[in-house]
Amino acid sequence: MEHIDEEIARLLLDLGIDKANLNWTTRVTMILAILLVSYIVTKLFRHALIPAVRKITAKTKATWDDYLFNDDMLHSFSRMIPPIIFYLLLPFVFDGYPHVLAILLKACLIYLIVVTLMLIRSFLKSIYEISSEHEALRYRPLKGIYQMVLLLAIAVGIILIISILIDQNAATILAGLGASAAVLMLIFKDSILGLVAGVQLSANDMLRPGDWVTMAKYGADGYVLEVSLTTVKVQNFDKTITTIPPYALVSDSFQNWRGMWENGSRRIKRSLYIDMTTVRFCTGEEVRNYVENGWIEAPEKGGEPMVNLQAYRMYLLAYLQKNPKVNHDMMIMVRQLQPTPEGLPLEVYCFADTIEWLKYEAIQNDLFNHFIAVLPRFGLRVYQHPSGSDLARFWAADNRNV
Repeated sequence: MEHIDEEIARLLLDLGIDKANLNWTTRVTMILAILLVSYIVTKLFRHALIPAVRKITAKTKATWDDYLFNDDMLHSFSRMIPPIIFYLLLPFVFDGYPHVLAILLKACLIYLIVVTLMLIRSFLKSIYEISSEHEALRYRPLKGIYQMVLLLAIAVGIILIISILIDQNAATILAGLGASAAVLMLIFKDSILGLVAGVQLSANDMLRPGDWVTMAKYGADGYVLEVSLTTVKVQNFDKTITTIPPYALVSDSFQNWRGMWENGSRRIKRSLYIDMTTVRFCTGEEVRNYVENGWIEAPEKGGEPMVNLQAYRMYLLAYLQKNPKVNHDMMIMVRQLQPTPEGLPLEVYCFADTIEWLKYEAIQNDLFNHFIAVLPRFGLRVYQHPSGSDLARFWAADNRNV
């Protein structure tokens, strides 16, 4: 720094300007010259160097340099030129006015810190765009981490600005802030918890933008739009937006449907409640009819008599295994559950060969429409509570009997 000052002083002396003997006319002229120099250098950088850099990056095969040396990044870098020129040249204008010079140099340093923070913001934005294009990082919730880095940079910048204004060492200010760490942690509680949660979500690959998540506690059921430092935005299927704190996704449970999308199948899990009074043994003629129609396989001779519910379950299983809209690579099962006062649940468990909601519902409806319609062929009936028409019919039958 001293070597640069000596060179500039020698250059000015060669021009006939002695910084020890300057009048105000010369000072004003030098101030205007400094402003002109900073303006010209900045314009040359923006209109000559930036286009050259853009041409070089456009010729390379890599794409990361297109983001790292984009217009926003280079323009942010050009903003650092004026405060550097001012800081170097102003001491020659105000050599005899130390108080004015000290104020101006402080203003230059603060100006330099502010534009440096803007450069850091542009750099982090470019890094985020690069990671968004990278295959392995595209679906990682990294935005919260970048926001935390920017927040830390701003905090350091504020400390440096305060240290410049009060003429104190930044380390002394940091030591003083250490005593109030509990207050700072309380103020930035959400940001700190969000950072920790973001790291956990990213490291464990628990959540990605675009995932379908369900979290009943917060009324969220839709696609993740954005994962930031303090909020996770979920667009529900009714187009409303639900915001969830990131740490809530780590501390509480939520359902992520990403596995279903990657697999390409969606589960069907629904029960038919059979009226248990209709469960009985099949006659030999009924068994032969079932076998001839290809509904079930022929039972072993000498075995236990076949029950109509057993035959119906075998029919459902065979129907699912032959249905082209059911994914045959996934589990297919028909099972009885614990009897309830509403009947005997017969659960159908399989996977549709699509993840599209409308097609999935159509497949599920077609299956159960068929299952309900074929029940009487096996002498079975679905259980349901008596309705008003049932009670009216019973009442009319009783009156006729009377």
